[in-house]
Amino acid sequence: MEQFKKQPRLPKFATPKRYDLRLKPDLSACKFTGSVSIDVDVVADTRFIVLNAAELSINSGSVSFSPRNSSKVFEPSKLDLVEEDEILVLDFAETLPLGVGVLTIGFEGTLNDKMKGFYRSIYEHNGEKKNMAVTQFEPADARRCFPCWDEPACKATFKITLDVPSELVALSNMPVIEEKVNGPLKTVSYQESPIMSTYLVAVVIGLFDYVEDHTPDGIKVRVYCQVGKANQGKFALDVAVGTLGLYKDYFAVPYPLPKLDMIAIPDFSSGAMENYGLVTYRETLLLYDEQNSAAANKQGVATVVAHELAHQWFGNLVTMEWWTDLWLNEGFATWVSYLATDSLFPEWKIWTQFLDETTNGLRLDGLAESHPIEVEVNHAAEIDEIFDDISYSKGASIIRMLQSYLGVECFQKSLASYIKKHAYSNAKTEDLWAALEEGSGEPVTKLMNTWTKQMGYPVVSVKFKDQKLEFEQSQFFSSGSHGDGQWVVPITFCCGSYEKKKSFLLQTKLETQDVKEFSFDSNKSAWIKFNVDQTGFYRVKYDEELAARLRYAIENKYLTGTDRFGILDDSYALCMARQLPLTSLLTLMAAYREELEYTVLSNLISITHKVGRIAADARPDLMDNINQFFINLFQYSAEKLGWDVKQGESHLDAMLRGEILTALAVFGHKETLSEASRRFDAFLNDRNTPLLPPDTRKAAYVAVMQSVTSSNRTGFESLLRVYRETDLSQEKIRILGSLPSCPDPAIVLEVLKFSLSAEVRSQDAIYGLRVSKEGREVAWTWLKDNWDFIEKTFGGFLISRFVSAVVSPFASFEKVKEVEEFFASRETPAIARTLKQSIERVNINANWVKSIQGEKNLGEAVQELAYRKY
Repeated sequence: MEQFKKQPRLPKFATPKRYDLRLKPDLSACKFTGSVSIDVDVVADTRFIVLNAAELSINSGSVSFSPRNSSKVFEPSKLDLVEEDEILVLDFAETLPLGVGVLTIGFEGTLNDKMKGFYRSIYEHNGEKKNMAVTQFEPADARRCFPCWDEPACKATFKITLDVPSELVALSNMPVIEEKVNGPLKTVSYQESPIMSTYLVAVVIGLFDYVEDHTPDGIKVRVYCQVGKANQGKFALDVAVGTLGLYKDYFAVPYPLPKLDMIAIPDFSSGAMENYGLVTYRETLLLYDEQNSAAANKQGVATVVAHELAHQWFGNLVTMEWWTDLWLNEGFATWVSYLATDSLFPEWKIWTQFLDETTNGLRLDGLAESHPIEVEVNHAAEIDEIFDDISYSKGASIIRMLQSYLGVECFQKSLASYIKKHAYSNAKTEDLWAALEEGSGEPVTKLMNTWTKQMGYPVVSVKFKDQKLEFEQSQFFSSGSHGDGQWVVPITFCCGSYEKKKSFLLQTKLETQDVKEFSFDSNKSAWIKFNVDQTGFYRVKYDEELAARLRYAIENKYLTGTDRFGILDDSYALCMARQLPLTSLLTLMAAYREELEYTVLSNLISITHKVGRIAADARPDLMDNINQFFINLFQYSAEKLGWDVKQGESHLDAMLRGEILTALAVFGHKETLSEASRRFDAFLNDRNTPLLPPDTRKAAYVAVMQSVTSSNRTGFESLLRVYRETDLSQEKIRILGSLPSCPDPAIVLEVLKFSLSAEVRSQDAIYGLRVSKEGREVAWTWLKDNWDFIEKTFGGFLISRFVSAVVSPFASFEKVKEVEEFFASRETPAIARTLKQSIERVNINANWVKSIQGEKNLGEAVQELAYRKY
């Protein structure tokens, strides 16, 4: 049996073809029993059958293997459940006949509270707390519900039967074909599924309401939610019906199942999960309440629904062969969700907001501790950590870059042929490149291997000399160090207007391009912008003259929002990497004073917060002036938007108002703080007051927390009261995300304790971790004191969030030592990658602080910016 241990994959001598699975959960005892009969094809001589199982007890007397072509029944002489490898090894003592046979196994398990496998979630009905039973199998947790070949390539059909209390709703991937009531219990049988991977199997059992609609071609679509909340499912239902039609046309393949259910689960670790035909969601990402949800919540619901439904084709119909190619699922679903959302809501300008995805990818991929898009996975415990900004955001960004290079139509046709070819099967990254290469005649594999097989990306440095542009690419690291990666980079640039555009492939380290044809003159208004509309996944470093011309172009509104975003984001990254002084970055930021575009301002806000934190560590003496400068930056847009909703204003203005006011509150703008306090008081007296609609609530909550101290707790207590009274998850999260912004460390500690209490659902605790800079030390001490509890309570994705949120904001070399010492004996595969990345970020911050301390004229520059008259 030893030969099967410590292997990343199951042996291939037997493969499953069909599962007949029966489950009987006991919702009050939080246990379940089950049996599974698996049609197994024995394809090589073996006396063993090896499959996955974890945290189950196997009823050894129930295990047998019956070959189809003989009457003999084989029973294992030995059965070994290897917990550390999550495998079940059956030794039959004699060689099994080749061909198909039925493997039967009886088992039982616990409905756990870890939000993975077959688990329980708590909900309230008529004031009484009840358990529902839910599955979450991706990436590798079907094995916690039933013994199976729990790898994406081991596709099979599933026939599911459930024995459940007769008053409950029981859902699975396929429609119900029979329901037999027998007193307090009923047996529900479902249609057999098409061929699919185990991680997509799903079961949900509880009390639910639903809203229903049909697509034009007759697919029944339902949104299920807790009793009494059905109306909140209507927006997601409309998005789903619209999206299914769009994808049917885009992929040129109809939705493969007879129904689609989407369901809101109160306890849910990720955002949503694309189970075939039964998509599960956090409540915050499926339910939309006209009265209490903000514009950002509405957008969140639309993009997440579009993302999960994209998976019904990209992931479920065509599945990655192994987790190395996870990005094929997630990068694609992310990219295509923008395509669908843009089609349904063009007024949201969602492709401009796509830049947030690109930025998330660039930020993570600028670390030495990043990883290639195609990443080796050697143990199931490592998979959770690659559901990150590389697989999702960088994946989506390089797809957008490739689509922009190949052209929209050619790209779509090639994708459709890829899906047709690999439907009901598995694919690898090279299969996608082959389809795109065939459809376009371009060397896609050569171009894209440089982006998926090596980590990182280039910074392209540009100099203008003698009517020529000199390009040099080098690997970009946020630490400022140099790497030796080299890429095939699709370069685009415009000279002085968007009509004058040129593109070429940069395939070497250095290249020169002639720009005589553009009559690029010496006056300041002649600007050159590279990476037009930010479709390329790289950064650009301009020489001083070109940078000055771009500043002028920004001030005079010559550039598109996407290009203004790109120049700002690249400059921020170069400043962090110590390739651009902070004075240069601040001078550039001043050019954005009259900015009104949501995505650009949103990124400017996030940069001011980060620069503010670093500057506070480097030069606390300058903080009054720096905060004043930041307040000046946002005055123009704040005055235009005001606190009150304007008749007919755009969705983007509604989102921006809250972000601008929140930033002004954090920077200590007196008028914003006092107005927030007035409106918050009105809200406490009347929760439906028009003075504080959902879009500005977070700003008011953050403003209130700025003046809370241990001796003046009123605002804190009031917010906790609102938290306890609301049953809307989005409102709870808004409050939870505002509480830790308090500058009083004692209050921050109380907030952290509250986030681990029974009043906060496990998946939401992470919202309480974004503490003020004054709260960093107490958060670190709290993390150390509670580590054992946190590790026990938060599995999978969530545990790594605790590490990154608490460790990354520090900026001293001493803290690096402290963190390394603490985790030396506590590191596990689930946090290894995140821990290294967080420590690297602290080192980057510490070096940045040191570099800012060495800047000679920073004080005068900041003073001038703080008191500049416009």
